[in-house]
Amino acid sequence: MTIDTKLPFDQEYVSNFSKEAAEPNWLLNLRLQALAKADGLSLPKPDKTNILKWNFTSFAKHMADAKTVSSIDELPEVVKALINTEEANNLYVQRDQAPAYSVLSQELKDKGVIFTNIRTAAKEHSDLVQKYFMKDGVKVDEHRLTALHAALMNGGVFVYVPKNVEVKEPLQAVFVREDEEAALFNHVIVVAEDNSEVTYVENYIATSQQSEGVVNIITEVFANANAKVTFGAVDYLAEGTTTYVNRRGVAGKDGRIEWALGLMNEGNTISENITYLMGDGSYGDTKTVTVGRGEQKQNLTTSVVHYGKNSEGYILKHGVMKDSASSIFNGIGKIEHGASKSNAEQESRVLMLSEKARGDANPILLIDEDDVTAGHAASVGRVDPLQLYYLMSRGISQTEAERLVIHGFLAPVVNELPIDTVKKQLTELIERKVK
Repeated sequence: MTIDTKLPFDQEYVSNFSKEAAEPNWLLNLRLQALAKADGLSLPKPDKTNILKWNFTSFAKHMADAKTVSSIDELPEVVKALINTEEANNLYVQRDQAPAYSVLSQELKDKGVIFTNIRTAAKEHSDLVQKYFMKDGVKVDEHRLTALHAALMNGGVFVYVPKNVEVKEPLQAVFVREDEEAALFNHVIVVAEDNSEVTYVENYIATSQQSEGVVNIITEVFANANAKVTFGAVDYLAEGTTTYVNRRGVAGKDGRIEWALGLMNEGNTISENITYLMGDGSYGDTKTVTVGRGEQKQNLTTSVVHYGKNSEGYILKHGVMKDSASSIFNGIGKIEHGASKSNAEQESRVLMLSEKARGDANPILLIDEDDVTAGHAASVGRVDPLQLYYLMSRGISQTEAERLVIHGFLAPVVNELPIDTVKKQLTELIERKVK
């Protein structure tokens, strides 16, 4: 089934948008082909969630006015609160769709590390970006939202770490949404070549509490042979924002991808996170935490697909639902034929704080190989009364006891975020949403 896209932008607009930015021909052609395909593609079909009436395409503006700054001190307070201003040597800030501030240490530049906005990277490092852009990670024609993303991509970053380079300090990107009328189609690519290592952390944050906007995010992470990528994120977009986020990872031989994701959006959200363990000995670990409130609906799918022998995949998802919020947790561990001696483990748990809240945890194992190890656990329930009793018996009020239990429940993910200011932000968001 298909529905009208109702896009106010056509082939002529997309062509002019790309040419005005002097994008390479391959990207212009990809945009035009993607837009042509979009009408014939269906929306994604997340399990147990009807999204046909969600707004993914109706928005007034594609680009907002640029708001550049010359120093960190000029950034909005909500941004400065997310960064360590004394150690911000490797930082990218994007306000709406335009770069606002960017810095990369000379040491990393000398080693060949690239950390810049995606559209500049497409011009200055065209062959590299073309090699990784929507080919082996997310495909353009997977469904309507991926095609529209490819056609209308208007922000994001490109991270490239050459062979044998270890980036010891985290790279941080902050994406700020200020203009509620302008849709964000953000694309992030992180590449770690053979024997390299990098930690990348991103924040999505809105300056207003309510918005009727559209956000379409795609991230592609590549950990090549014996490389390691640690990817942390906190998404906090305003109530009323319809968000589609697709984070995809590809790990080569002995490659490692570790995700720590705080999905704290206030509006309706579809989140897909898939890690392909392509090489022998590859490793994927995804930890996700979410808090739903109000009447928002979330569908969160996490999948690890094993192709390589001796590959290991782990999924840990913890969610808290309150008010009338509902969340579907889909966890999929898939071991393909030939991926012998692989291990797929997952755990999904949902804590409900009110009568009308709904949580659904669906663990799925798809095994096409005999010589493997696999397991799953899932639970949906309320705060354990024994835990509350234990805390209250030591003089703690019921409200404070519930607060401590919730923070303890979400701690396995929160503690994995590699930047202290980001970890603090996620802790504060949890506190605000469950208060």
